Amino acid sequence: MTLQQFLLTLKARQKTIWIVFFSVVSLVVTLSLVLPKKYTANASVLVDVKSSDPIYGAMMQAQFLPGYMATQVDIITSDRVAQRVVKMLGLDKNQDAIAQWKEEGEGKGTIVSFFAEALQKKLDVRPSRESSVITIAFTGADPAFASSVANAFARAYMDINLELKVEPAKEYASWFGDRAKQLRDSLETAQSRLSAYQREKGIVATDDRLDVEIARYAELSSQLTAIQAQRSDSASRQRQASGSMGTSPDVINSPLIQSLRADVARQEAKLKEMGGQLGQNHPQYQRTEAELNALKAKLDSEMRQVASSVGTSNIVNVQRESELRASLEAQKKRVLELRAQRDEVAVLQRDVETAQRAYDLVGQRLSQTSLESQTQQTNIVVLTPAEPPTKHSSPRLLLNTLLSIFLGGFLGVGTAFLQEMLNRRIRSQEDLFNALGVPVLATLEHEQKPGVRRFGFAGRRVVSAS
Repeated sequence: MTLQQFLLTLKARQKTIWIVFFSVVSLVVTLSLVLPKKYTANASVLVDVKSSDPIYGAMMQAQFLPGYMATQVDIITSDRVAQRVVKMLGLDKNQDAIAQWKEEGEGKGTIVSFFAEALQKKLDVRPSRESSVITIAFTGADPAFASSVANAFARAYMDINLELKVEPAKEYASWFGDRAKQLRDSLETAQSRLSAYQREKGIVATDDRLDVEIARYAELSSQLTAIQAQRSDSASRQRQASGSMGTSPDVINSPLIQSLRADVARQEAKLKEMGGQLGQNHPQYQRTEAELNALKAKLDSEMRQVASSVGTSNIVNVQRESELRASLEAQKKRVLELRAQRDEVAVLQRDVETAQRAYDLVGQRLSQTSLESQTQQTNIVVLTPAEPPTKHSSPRLLLNTLLSIFLGGFLGVGTAFLQEMLNRRIRSQEDLFNALGVPVLATLEHEQKPGVRRFGFAGRRVVSAS
């Protein structure tokens, strides 16, 4: 359809267009004047997403989530908040409200859920795109009631938000409390085992006792090594003294033996000299010979005594070696026993330390969750409380009139074109050509009256070829 055809159709169907237009506008204006007025009260709350946790001091992790504000909107519009509002307003105890519930709700369900659903239908929650402010709007017939409900939703939202944070903390605190009791019992049991073992073994300082016993073991070991060397030396000297006393170092180095040998040598020289001068039968010679024999007998006795002392020394060394070996073995057992005790004490101490660390960790978490369960702080504050509105929010006469003008014109034009499609008329050369399929030969003009202006083909007669 060309623009000319469009204008011709509008001109031909203008009566229908005006009827539809005025009907729609009149209906909308009438309804806007007749419908009861409603008032919308707005309360705004600020959600401080950058606030730090009062217990931990750091920012709460949930506030970093992209859907945090959407979650807050869902909380405000939840049944739990709406039911809290019903109780805060006292609707569940109001006689008129109870009568309304029995009449409209037929007594089904609960009065709290009935009015909570009714309030939710008139609630509008809008989060800001560029800030952390959430607007809570409630629409009602009474301005004071609308503002009361909006403020009640803001207050209930703050309370429920705090409960959502405190209730899990209370459950955690209860669980950590039970766990702390169990861990405290485990710690006391571990400490009791350690103390009992120390009392049983008489342990005061395990490491000090072990160091002393190890030092004593090392000393006994060195003494055993020394006595073994002495015993080996004394055994060698005993064998040498037993086999040939004359060549034994102990015999040779004995001062008494050396003195007796010198006396024997002098006496032998004297006896030899006297034998040459006096003869062997001389009494003096015989007396000197007797003295010599006595010296030799004494020398032999002394040599045997020295050899015997060497054997005795070897026996003493053997006994000392045996005693030191026994002492060393006993000390070794003592050291091993102390090592075992120290290892057992170390295991018991580790059990105590492990139980202590677990108890301290759970105790710390218990303190934190206990503080969280008792907190009364929230990151939500009422930015602007709702006031009773002075102007109604609906119906909006001016806006509805403008919309009705647009809608009436659109429906009028649409109705005109629908009629045109159902009852097609020839209003131009193109319509005639399209309808008959023959060319237009001439157009006859009608004489126009003065002061009358005609458009298109209204004053023309079209002649076509037949």
